[in-house]
Amino acid sequence: MRAHHGLLLPLILATGTAVSAQPLRQYADLAIAPAGDRVASVESAAEPDAPDTASGAIVVRATGDGHVIARLDPCRSCSYSGLAFGPAGQLAFIARDKAVGSATLMVQAGRATRRLATVQGLAATPRWSPDGTRIALLVTIGARKETGATQAGIREVGEIGQTNDEQRIAIVPAGGGVLKTVSPADRFVYEYDWMPDGKGFVATTALGNGDANWWIATIDAIDAASGTVRSIAKPATQANFPRVSPDGKNVAFIGGVMSDFGSVGGDIWTVPMAGGTATDVTPSYHGSFTSLSWDANGLRATALLGAQAAIVPVDPAGGPGKPLWSAAVSIAAGGAKIVFARNGAMATVVQDFEHGPAILAGPPSAPIRISHENDGFAPIVSARSLTWRSGGSDVQGWLVAPRGAATSSGKAPMITDVHGGPAAATSPAFIWQGSTAALIKAGYWLFFPNPRGSYGQGEAFTAANRRDFGGGDLKDILAGIDAAEAAAPIDDRRLGLMGGSYGGFMAMWANTQTRRFKAIVAAAGLSNWISYYGTNGINSWMIPYFGKSMYDDPQAYWDVSAIKFIKQARTPTLITVGERDIEVPPTQSVEYWNGLKAVGVPTSLIIYPDEGHGIRAPEHVADARRRTIAWFDQYLRGR
Repeated sequence: MRAHHGLLLPLILATGTAVSAQPLRQYADLAIAPAGDRVASVESAAEPDAPDTASGAIVVRATGDGHVIARLDPCRSCSYSGLAFGPAGQLAFIARDKAVGSATLMVQAGRATRRLATVQGLAATPRWSPDGTRIALLVTIGARKETGATQAGIREVGEIGQTNDEQRIAIVPAGGGVLKTVSPADRFVYEYDWMPDGKGFVATTALGNGDANWWIATIDAIDAASGTVRSIAKPATQANFPRVSPDGKNVAFIGGVMSDFGSVGGDIWTVPMAGGTATDVTPSYHGSFTSLSWDANGLRATALLGAQAAIVPVDPAGGPGKPLWSAAVSIAAGGAKIVFARNGAMATVVQDFEHGPAILAGPPSAPIRISHENDGFAPIVSARSLTWRSGGSDVQGWLVAPRGAATSSGKAPMITDVHGGPAAATSPAFIWQGSTAALIKAGYWLFFPNPRGSYGQGEAFTAANRRDFGGGDLKDILAGIDAAEAAAPIDDRRLGLMGGSYGGFMAMWANTQTRRFKAIVAAAGLSNWISYYGTNGINSWMIPYFGKSMYDDPQAYWDVSAIKFIKQARTPTLITVGERDIEVPPTQSVEYWNGLKAVGVPTSLIIYPDEGHGIRAPEHVADARRRTIAWFDQYLRGR
């Protein structure tokens, strides 16, 4: 085991000199105009730990110097999303009015803003046809819940499983007209791309329940006139970002072991538009591809390479090239990580642990920062990337300390925070509010490991926890803690552990496998894979990891269940979960809570009403934060 570390100081960002009294500016759904001269985003001003989510407006900026060209807010009661520039520079977007349950497709051109179509339900992902005469979008008419398995589920009463929300492709003329649903009603469309001739789409789709079936989704062609579906590929792994080549002959996608829709990582695959066997064009790549773009400038991807986010050109026949740009930051732009203009310019929103969000734009090799609203925020942490050896592989993680802590005397308590997934990765995000900031202000160091099963080290590393949940990944985490203690003044007698979803499982599991931690906080964790299999709403996600269903191989599921080893648990554990969580039902937390009580381990369970997989209501977020700080203070500091 060896540790490598260095300060996280990306040159593309400026360090603030004083804490600003202004709210932190957020830039969501970033889009770039075809000419590369403008970017648009939904900008909002977020107050620290505010009880309400800030409402935003669409702001259009010049890419040269970032000056504001226009500010659009045509529906003061609406939230905005899905920004998409058309071929002639028009801007389409979705305006959603939650109070009345509607979503409206709008287009802004010049000084005029037009309403094209309104649906009662949900709408997302507008995309202009290649000739600019039509706009496609995803609609869920009469939606009973927010889209996605992480959202709060509907009440399960009456006859179960007979009705599902249907997310379909719809088309509306750009000049105005009737909205027409195109894809079949029995098929849930997750994402799509126009074919270059405008005659149809390539999409990832699945029959039946959209929350449950993404893990077995296929790549299909959908005719824009008739809605006829033709299968292109049935990937052996999960697939994201289907993108059509400019000549319309091939489809590229990211394929890999992925545990949640939207958490993307894997290799790049291609398949003929006519259908056939997909080919991995980036085998053995030491990184994870996270988004794709394919246009006249070529096939370009974003990738996570250890601690670095990168832009990578890809030759469909020859494989990946050297990164055009990389930095130790997180990146985001609409549904992708980076957006590209027709002239090859790019734009994205970057942030890291020490610097707030900022818009970058320009040539991919040398983008510049064009937004400065967050310059006044001084960092409250110092962050470094650590790399250590475990199980024959390099493993990466982040060590984050209160600013100036390195010069203080004595050793500090440290809390290890394990990400969900497991196919995901912790990337740098500005620390300024929430539980993370509260822990930092309370004097805790934080460690964010990316153990095997995570993105960033290649597909073999991501798949290395198959049939080994809580095995090699826990060893990686413990070895990472050793690396952190070798690099910093960490008190091994005051270690805490926390995590949500898969991280919640790891927290519950670690309690039964090691005495190293003195306090644990488990959010939406899994305690018994046997009971979990038959009670959650998404059990198809486990087949790629376990190889067989629980009914065919129950022992594999029981062997990695914390409940099996509950008599070995000793660490006081706080448990939180949402009442309507369909990904990890609250019964998993109840079962673990009862187990800890039975063996005399201090524990507390909070079930938050009407919440899904993740706590969202501000009052619940504040309550969970308060309880988390109090729990660690009690058992790591005796307060």
